[in-house]
Amino acid sequence: MSTLFLLFLLFLAGLVGGALNAVAGGGSFVAFPALLFSGLSPVIANATTAAGLLPASFMSGFAYRKDFTYDRLFLVLAAASTVGGILGAAILLGTKESTFELALPILLAFASLVFTFGGGAIARLGKLAQNAGGLLVVFLVQVVIATYGGYFGGGMGILMLATFAFVGLTDIHRMNGMKSSLAVLINGAAVVLFAFTHKVVFYPWLAVALGGVTGGYFGARIARRIPATKVRRFVIVYGWGMTAYFAWRTYAQHP
Repeated sequence: MSTLFLLFLLFLAGLVGGALNAVAGGGSFVAFPALLFSGLSPVIANATTAAGLLPASFMSGFAYRKDFTYDRLFLVLAAASTVGGILGAAILLGTKESTFELALPILLAFASLVFTFGGGAIARLGKLAQNAGGLLVVFLVQVVIATYGGYFGGGMGILMLATFAFVGLTDIHRMNGMKSSLAVLINGAAVVLFAFTHKVVFYPWLAVALGGVTGGYFGARIARRIPATKVRRFVIVYGWGMTAYFAWRTYAQHP
C-alpha cells in the first residue's frame, strides 16, 4: 500500500471520527484502529489519535459556540477536564492499555443506560449542581471521565453526555457544545505530555487532523440543523451499538 493512499485513508478516518465526535462521541474508535493499521504501536497510535482529533473538537466547539454559556457548571467541568486529561496521559505513558480496554464495555454500558433512561428522574438530580456539594460531585466525576479520556478516550463523549444528563441538562445541542469544548481541554492537556515525550507521529497526525477538522466542523453544523430528539435517538443507538461491539470484541479476546 502506497504512503499517499495510506494517508488518504487516515484522512477519511479523521473525517468520520471528527463528525462522530461532533454528534455523539466515539471518533477515536475510527481513528485509533486506522492508525494501528498504518503500523504504529498502540501507545503511539493512541497519542496520535488524541492529537489528530484535537483540532476537530475545537472546530465542533466553535460551531456550537452559540448554544451554551461559560457558567459556573462549565468552569467546574473545565477545571476537572484539565486535571483529568493530564492524569490520564501520565497513566498512559507509564502503563499498558489492557486495564481500560477491559473496562471500556462497562463504562459504555453505564453511559448508555443513563442517557437512555435518565428522563425526569435524572433531571431532578440536577438540583445537586446548585450547591457546593453537588458541584464537588460533578467535579470528581468529570475528573474520572477526563482521566479515562486522557488515557484512551473511546466513548468519552458519551460518558460526558451522561454526566450532563445527571446535572439536569436536556438540550442536546448545548450538551454537544460543552462536550466538544471540554474535549479540547482534555485532549489538549494530554497532547502536551504526548508531544513532550515524542509520542505523536507527524504525517499520520496531519492526515487525521485535516480530516477531523473537516468532519468536526461540518458534522456539528449538520447536527445543529437536526431536531434535538433525532440527535438524541442517534446518540442512544450509537451508544448501545458501541457497547455491544466492544463487549463482544473485548470479552471474546479475554474469556
